Amino acid sequence: MVTDHELWDAIKNNDEQAFAKLFYRYSTKIYSKAYSYVRDNEVCEQIVQDIFMGLWTGRHTLQITSFSAYLTSASRYSIYKQKYGAKVVPIEYKEDLEESKYLHHTSQNEGYSKMACQELELEVDSHLATLPKRCQEIFIMSRRHQLSNEEIANELGISKRTVENQITSALKHLRFSLKDISA
Repeated sequence: MVTDHELWDAIKNNDEQAFAKLFYRYSTKIYSKAYSYVRDNEVCEQIVQDIFMGLWTGRHTLQITSFSAYLTSASRYSIYKQKYGAKVVPIEYKEDLEESKYLHHTSQNEGYSKMACQELELEVDSHLATLPKRCQEIFIMSRRHQLSNEEIANELGISKRTVENQITSALKHLRFSLKDISA
């Protein structure tokens, strides 16, 4: 069996078949993890797609030593971003007694999930705080306020390339800082 490291080396050399193998090896795990928090098929599929698109587009610059750890961190960040980024909590009405038992059971899990995401957010924030102020500002505008690189560049009066470099720098820093978080 080909190792993750060997597949990643092939992907860095634009090998689409290696990318497909890595995708099939990990996409179900990421989807399952996301579904346990988000409970929306389309959102989970989007999370998986976003993570792997990020891998493909960043294949020449990403430095991944543990693929499993990287995907765990990327999954957690994507789940957090998706679930709590909008700060909207849907309300579900249940009429059936059996469904209300199920709702009670899942509400405990959702409470735990919310706490875990809040802890992750605090950890991410503490690592972001060690970055230069401008880098923090650009990263927050991009990832939390969902602004495009061009919008950020226009708002701050800097080049789009500078914005891209700052985001890349922040992401590398977070990947390194959060590499030891387990699933």
